[in-house]
Amino acid sequence: MQISVPATSANLGPGFDTLGLAIDLRNEIVIKPSRFLSLSTKGEGAQNPRIKKNSLFLHIFNEQFRRLSNGSKQSFRFEFTNRIPISRGLGSSSAVIVSAITAAHLAAGLKYNKRKILNLALRYEHHPDNITPAVMGGFNVACIEGDRVYSKKRRLPSYLRAVLVVPNRTISTNRSRHVLPKMYSKEEMVYSLSRAAYMTALFMSESWDQLRIASKDKIHQERRMRMMPELFEVQKLALENGALMSTLSGSGSTFFNLAYADDALKLHKVLEEHFPQFRVMTHTLDNVGVIGKP
Repeated sequence: MQISVPATSANLGPGFDTLGLAIDLRNEIVIKPSRFLSLSTKGEGAQNPRIKKNSLFLHIFNEQFRRLSNGSKQSFRFEFTNRIPISRGLGSSSAVIVSAITAAHLAAGLKYNKRKILNLALRYEHHPDNITPAVMGGFNVACIEGDRVYSKKRRLPSYLRAVLVVPNRTISTNRSRHVLPKMYSKEEMVYSLSRAAYMTALFMSESWDQLRIASKDKIHQERRMRMMPELFEVQKLALENGALMSTLSGSGSTFFNLAYADDALKLHKVLEEHFPQFRVMTHTLDNVGVIGKP
């Protein structure tokens, strides 16, 4: 069995816990029947003992596999190839959750339904902005009602690129949520809500020229960027050199820049020259989401 899941960038500025898109940077897992449990890890986090254990994946896989296979105790070998930077706001945790649930279905000999996978993923990740594009691919608007995710997807055109600036240190998701106030002014909420709505309309209609306006935010982005002030310069430089929008990816620390393919190389080089201590990556966008092959 083979499973692959794309990286994701969530929030996209004002779409706090609601908007997200998929990037063609994939984690892959090969699963084989085995006489006993074994696993190997290559790529991102391969030298980290905590990551090598893949505890979250195994917990979710075992829980779902037992449920789907009526308590079967079959053992497997798991071979992980990690390409999504870990704890950098690119959906590495959502990729683990989505891949584990998909793998459990395949291991149990069942076909998987993406909407079902998404709603199961909500049990382990209570915000839909990353898990939705990880499952569905493309640009997604998502909300939760009860225990279900309701979402709409728009395919992303091949002439766009994601130019990612990945800092050499993390911003803790828990810490980044603690820097957010418990109360917001009406003006702040209207500012961000109006831009989230406008951004959705721009993506759905493939109108890219006003994204730098639509991607502004007063709920979370600037407050989180203050934890790593260099990110303000990353954003400024990106917008001056061809980025259509430049936003904190998830809770950070990665910065997501959307650009036309013709502008992406120049943008990549400028960011690499000005921030040699950071990793800069350019990728196409993903419209497929999770892939599982028996």
